[in-house]
Amino acid sequence: MCTAAANPGAASRKPKTAAIAPPEKTYRRLRKRIHLLCVLIFVALPFFNVMRFDIPRQRFYFAGYELWINEFGIIFFSLMFLMFVVVAMAILYGRIFCGYLCPQMIFSETSWELEARLKTLVNRKLISWPAGRRRVAARLLFLAVAAIASVFLAFVFTSYFVEPRDLLRRLLSIDLVTAGGITGAVVTLITWLDFAFVRQRFCTTVCPYGYLQGLLVDANSLLVHYRDPGRDCIDCGKCVRVCGMQIDIRDSPYQLECVHCGECVDACNQILARLGKPGLIHYAWGEKGELTGNKAEPWRRRIGMRDPKRIAVVLVLLFYLTGLGAALSMRHAVLVRVTADRAKSLYQVEPDGAVSNRFRVNLANRSGKPARVRFRIEGLPDARLSIEDVRLEPGDAAETHLTVSARPFAAAREVNRLRIVAVAEPDQTEDVFDVTFLMPPRRPSP
Repeated sequence: MCTAAANPGAASRKPKTAAIAPPEKTYRRLRKRIHLLCVLIFVALPFFNVMRFDIPRQRFYFAGYELWINEFGIIFFSLMFLMFVVVAMAILYGRIFCGYLCPQMIFSETSWELEARLKTLVNRKLISWPAGRRRVAARLLFLAVAAIASVFLAFVFTSYFVEPRDLLRRLLSIDLVTAGGITGAVVTLITWLDFAFVRQRFCTTVCPYGYLQGLLVDANSLLVHYRDPGRDCIDCGKCVRVCGMQIDIRDSPYQLECVHCGECVDACNQILARLGKPGLIHYAWGEKGELTGNKAEPWRRRIGMRDPKRIAVVLVLLFYLTGLGAALSMRHAVLVRVTADRAKSLYQVEPDGAVSNRFRVNLANRSGKPARVRFRIEGLPDARLSIEDVRLEPGDAAETHLTVSARPFAAAREVNRLRIVAVAEPDQTEDVFDVTFLMPPRRPSP
């Protein structure tokens, strides 16, 4: 009573709403860190032969393995696995690939942000210039920087298809004659035009992934969703202003232009936190599903395993991964093939009475170190080889002939079974070839 009397206005005052602190970890910060990691991976992959398709040499490099074009099975599993990773990501996590991992989006955003920074720099340094001249200067400066960046990125991109050292030699000599040089120049021009004019327009006009996502999305796909059951939206418009695709997420969560970047989520959280309210835009599992980060759900549902279809997708992905791993584990770095060569004769009888058969040997060193292949015979008594080993430099392929000679023995028949064993060093891998050794028919005893 005394307090009310002493301060009569206190009773009429409304209690202040405690402000909600904006989240320390924002999706933008997370996304930019992922973008940086993706750029580093993009630059490193071709130089360390983690993934590269060398067209001139007809080699496919994957996970450190040098695959030759005739190893179609392994190449098929590699490409199918990579393709299905993108498809599985679309089914489970919607357009997350577009906003967080897509090179086009990463470089488009970088280009847009770079141009904005250069405008600010020019306006600050050349404040005495007229506004129109500053705009032209900023644009020309951006185009020049974009040209330098385009040369570098085109070099990295072309390195996925041409050996990097060979490509660098072509670049330094300004090669515009050979296929590799012309390809590098064309890619540089396309990259520069993309940086300068296309940018995010590519996502809504050319890229098929957004249209594919429309076919794969369902009630449990991850999306960015606006939910305002209490009508707390204050129409500040910041969610629209920060959107790089220039859309209003409040219209629909299924807009083709939405790449699930989360910029609108951060913007809404920051504005409404000042009013003591939670944000109205969230990542959610479907239009009517739970929000992400709900720790009350089982872990499998929190990572996207929300129905049998998604579990089946992951199992198919594991199938391709298992097949790829099995194919790589059974692969020998040195390829050896032994086949009988009977084009000219079935066998030959030597002057000393020994019988010889000729075999064709194909070898290929698919490793990055010198190799030696040793041969031996099993199953044929006193057999001799015309060659005992063959040496191969890295990347070499060779065809030679191996002659096996043996004298007729007591148990010899016209067709005899034997094994030619090839041991490749230094890996000590062994290939066994079951072949036939032909001898002349025995004359009946008088």
